[in-house]
Amino acid sequence: MSRHAFLIIVPVAERPRHLRACLTSLREALRRHPYPGRIRVLIADDSVSVESIAAHRRLAAEFAAPGLEMLHFPPDEQRALVRDLGVALPRVIGAAPRAPYGHKGQGVMRNIAYLKAAALLRARPEPTLIWSIDSDQEFRVDVPEQDGYLIDYFGALDALFAHHDIEVLTGKVVGDPPVSPAVMMRNFLDDLLAFLAAAATHDPDAPCQHHQPLNAPPDAAYHDMAELFGIRTLPSYAYPCPLSGAHSEAAGFAHFAARANSFFYGEHPTRVVGYQRIAPAESLQPARTVYAGNYVFRPSALRYFIPFAPLRLRMSGPTLGRIMKSELNARFVSANLPMLHKRTVESGGRSEFRPGIATSAQTVDISGEFERQFYGDVMLFSLERLTAAGDPCRLASAEFAQTLDQVHRDLLARYNARQAEVLERLARLKALLDDSTQWWNQRAGLADGFRVFAANVERNFGSDAAGPTSINDPAGWRRWRAQLLASLTHYCADRAAWMQLL
Repeated sequence: MSRHAFLIIVPVAERPRHLRACLTSLREALRRHPYPGRIRVLIADDSVSVESIAAHRRLAAEFAAPGLEMLHFPPDEQRALVRDLGVALPRVIGAAPRAPYGHKGQGVMRNIAYLKAAALLRARPEPTLIWSIDSDQEFRVDVPEQDGYLIDYFGALDALFAHHDIEVLTGKVVGDPPVSPAVMMRNFLDDLLAFLAAAATHDPDAPCQHHQPLNAPPDAAYHDMAELFGIRTLPSYAYPCPLSGAHSEAAGFAHFAARANSFFYGEHPTRVVGYQRIAPAESLQPARTVYAGNYVFRPSALRYFIPFAPLRLRMSGPTLGRIMKSELNARFVSANLPMLHKRTVESGGRSEFRPGIATSAQTVDISGEFERQFYGDVMLFSLERLTAAGDPCRLASAEFAQTLDQVHRDLLARYNARQAEVLERLARLKALLDDSTQWWNQRAGLADGFRVFAANVERNFGSDAAGPTSINDPAGWRRWRAQLLASLTHYCADRAAWMQLL
């Protein structure tokens, strides 16, 4: 017998293809694992394009079914909700709303959706679990067995919350890593160099040699600075060729080359996060990180909004996790309930919409995301130190400032050292690609995809690249420091105002 209804919150911006895949997987998961309780899906639309908004609305109507209620929450309704609050929360939901009210960012959109969720629950009180997901995720995992539909998500979550004193539960993702390419480049270059070194010793017309059994990378093995999270990884991981049927080494090489540039949209061909077969109930453990695209909580946890959302920092989930860990202790847990994360759409190897990524033909500029990643890291590790020292609400602003300055210095040194390592590896990659004695240069166009990728590495990590330049700009740091400090200083007052709204 079910004990909980579910309210699933899906922020989406300009992604009808991703949203269709997400909702299709939800419908299929429920077909294979029926759940008798009430399930509602709140599609929190952060689009600007009228075509995308209309497409998302049509999808809501298409997937509505008995036991699966679809609620499309468009920008005009969001604007009306915010205007009726009577309280200004610029550091939580941004400035006063104007038309068009889209592209506010996932954090602001989630926070507004949480206000909508609170209203929905007041209108019909019942035991409910709120599930925050992303539109580029699916309700399955990355294994061929049963097409990946192995997990009875709703049954498992219902049982976990019924039998354990849990306030917030975070799952994870499998598939594409949940971080930015801005912090995965060094180790991907390590893997690509290892691939080319191995390929150089193979006969291009012989069967593809990249189908050996692989060791699954540990959590965060995709991250260039995994040591910051207490994780040790190997120097390189092999490339698992995804082609099936008989094919040559050259064919596998060409396929990898053609997909290499998709790395800039969030793929990581050599360090895909894999599914571990552990029963959810056996996997429960204390958590410290929230995967904003896969966490479940009781209505009482609506008191936790996405922190500092208008700054649009990356790492907002881990930052929220540090706050929850300091306050909830054992009632904040993680469980083996991952969702499949697919950053790119099936054709073209690009995401439908990705803020902070600018593209033109085959060129990619991630400088916006690079900057948001760096300052997101500054905020994350500053807050980690502050919560370790005690309740941040009892600390003085001077302690915030001192911590921000210390963490900024440490991370800037790490980022700059990492940039030097990326450029050293890039030089080796270009030398291999330009080596006329290598067999891939005996066949026209075979390595062109790798050359496009290398050019984009230079564009985004070179000595004069916009992203690294921006984080080394003293004036830029002064601007960001003022915003980070104001956000930390006002956080407790913002939470008090938020609680009044709820």
